[in-house]
Amino acid sequence: MVEAELKKLLAQIQSRHCEEQTIEVKSAHGGCPEKLYNTLSSFSNQDSGGTLVFGLDEKAHFAKVGVYDTHDLQRKVMEYGEQMTPVVRPVFSVYEEDGKVFVSAEIPPVDITERPCFKTAKGRMQGSYIRVGDADKPMTEYEVYSYEAFRKKYRDDIRPVEQLRVQNLDQDHLAQYVLRRKQDRVHFATLDLSQLYDLIGVTKNGVVTLAAVLLFSPYPQAYFPQLSIIATHVPGTEMGLLDEQGQRFIDSKRLEGTLPEMLDQAVAFVRNNMQVSTRIDPETGRRIDRPEYPLDAVRETVLNALVHRDYSIHTEGMPIQLTMYSDRLEVANPGGLYGRLTVDQLGKVQPDTRNPVLVTAMESLGQTENRYSGIPRIQHAMAELGLPTPVFTNTRSNFSVTLRNRAKVAPQKTLEPMTVTSIPDPKGLLAFCVEPRSRAEIIAYLGISSAQYALRHYLDPLVASGAIRLSLPDKPRSPKQTYQTAET
Repeated sequence: MVEAELKKLLAQIQSRHCEEQTIEVKSAHGGCPEKLYNTLSSFSNQDSGGTLVFGLDEKAHFAKVGVYDTHDLQRKVMEYGEQMTPVVRPVFSVYEEDGKVFVSAEIPPVDITERPCFKTAKGRMQGSYIRVGDADKPMTEYEVYSYEAFRKKYRDDIRPVEQLRVQNLDQDHLAQYVLRRKQDRVHFATLDLSQLYDLIGVTKNGVVTLAAVLLFSPYPQAYFPQLSIIATHVPGTEMGLLDEQGQRFIDSKRLEGTLPEMLDQAVAFVRNNMQVSTRIDPETGRRIDRPEYPLDAVRETVLNALVHRDYSIHTEGMPIQLTMYSDRLEVANPGGLYGRLTVDQLGKVQPDTRNPVLVTAMESLGQTENRYSGIPRIQHAMAELGLPTPVFTNTRSNFSVTLRNRAKVAPQKTLEPMTVTSIPDPKGLLAFCVEPRSRAEIIAYLGISSAQYALRHYLDPLVASGAIRLSLPDKPRSPKQTYQTAET
């Protein structure tokens, strides 16, 4: 940076009275600061790099104290950089004001193929740091591994599972998959079956792979109990809140099975738990159902989590989390974005693929197009319902997608409620009660353990609005009472 930029940066730091994600302040008034290794490592390991600013005293409210010796300071900072792997080459700038000298050292980011940058003497595991706010934190074992996995192109989706044999897999589903792959590659038909298994990732050197377990095992969780989805519906906007019955969860399930089976279960869980508002278009008289979330966006979100999550031994004890709050749906999977991909590039550039065998297999099974259209589809589906843009959050160890169900939009006069109701019908009772239904039938249909809670939250609002009518309106609690959707 030029002198004017350094002067502006000093003023900014003094104004804000704090360090930042990319700014570290050191006094250096009495000598070169010690232990710069941590900051050199953390700045080098983030995409934006960072800047060390010397000559402000944080303990004295960032007062301008100047550095002790410009030449010696730069020389020693360079010596620190030479003790890093890879070597860090700072870019220095100097600014003088009222006889005091200030120095900045810009630390460029290390290419992702060379990360993590670490203090050579401590080694990669002990000497690697990551920037968290204004602090330098030691990298976890997994964070170090995630860089190594990309650099060395580890293939965790085809790591061998020694305790299984091909005979332990679902032979019918496996045979169908092999047939599809033969149709894609005509020359596969001439190969020995064991050789073909190795080529398409069912086995590796004759040993069943993790991908084969996740796709063709009758019960993958027998071998990997946590490679599942924890689906939860909570009553408020944060975990731990209780509903009127004192329950923490409206619904909670562990979704298990193969990847396609878990995908279908996850979509069904959201469908069964989300609200669906019903309105009548006054111009056409047609009933319009507005779901809380577009299911194709939900499907793409869960599919991405299943095929792009980290399947290394470091994360095999971490399930995918699908959580429905009152205002949003969150899907979080172990493992951040893979390789060079950033959040801003999602859906715009062709990404590196963490699990190529799984992605190819899911494409052959008809579960995904593998054309990088998933993220754009999520975005368009949300926009089509007038919902907020999905939020993607990435860290080295976790990636999450947030779909919000409320948008701040002006009232639409063309969709005023008429003879049915604008009261949400999350469980589809209006369709279920087209034929008269007893209270017991409705409770069984809702499938909620607390019958009182189920009726009060899902049936009573529809009755109160007139959308569902009683057969015996004068005797609302009669055991002979039935409920039927009002005619529109």
